Amino acid sequence: MRSTALLHSSVPKQPSSPFTPPVLADFAICARIAHRARITHFLGAIVILLVIACFSAAQFSGRQPATVALDVGFSLLRLCLPLMAILLLQELFYREFDRKYYLLSLTYPRTRFAFLLGRGLAVLACTLGSLLLLSLILGLTVEFIAREYALSLPPSLGTPFAITILFMALDLTVAVAVGTLISIAASSTSFVLVGTLGFLLCARSFSPIIELLAMDSTLVSNAQTYQSSLSLLGYLFPDLAKLDVRMIALYNNMAFLPGNWPTLVLTTSAYALALFSLSVWLLGRRRFS
Repeated sequence: MRSTALLHSSVPKQPSSPFTPPVLADFAICARIAHRARITHFLGAIVILLVIACFSAAQFSGRQPATVALDVGFSLLRLCLPLMAILLLQELFYREFDRKYYLLSLTYPRTRFAFLLGRGLAVLACTLGSLLLLSLILGLTVEFIAREYALSLPPSLGTPFAITILFMALDLTVAVAVGTLISIAASSTSFVLVGTLGFLLCARSFSPIIELLAMDSTLVSNAQTYQSSLSLLGYLFPDLAKLDVRMIALYNNMAFLPGNWPTLVLTTSAYALALFSLSVWLLGRRRFS
């Protein structure tokens, strides 16, 4: 009785209205957990760091300060937002199972698929919402910097900027899908962080390394063998490096957009969907002690 009372007192409370859709309930739980785990403070720190980094990059750049500030801002978003998504996944999935909150969240008539769908969409919505907020702040900051220094070729904050953010959103969708799968299968909370970041590092780096070796084979010994070995990673990981299309916004030139971008978007989306389906299969066969 005492352990049951403790469980009821520590688990995030469900919305009291019986007419609240389950997905909206997961969004409410995600917001409460994000606030309780101080992930909202982490988001505020990203905002402050983003503004400071953009202004600092502009001040230390002798030429094209707005372009450099936008470039640094994009890099910061690609670095910090996956980390925030991982922290949310740790709270909403791994700690849910570790603290046995599933005794309430997986009660009948709610299925495991509905639980995974609701929590996954909640994390994705919070991550993409944060991306939208930070992209607006980045755009306003770069616009302010551009007014201080006239540029012959200013960066574009219109359609190219929006396309860059959309491709970044697809990159984050894959990160959330990978993190969801690892959160369900992980046996320790550190594995969620290390595994997801390791996946992103491989998926974002193998393609540029292959292109670099193709341009200069003297960088390493047996470059052809090394290049062919790295090419095998293309069968395991999506090419997230090509989703980084910031050049179209930095130089206001759509020619930098990959020619096969429709195929790239479709294959990456299919990869994220396959990871989510695998997470559903794994959760459906997981036995809780």
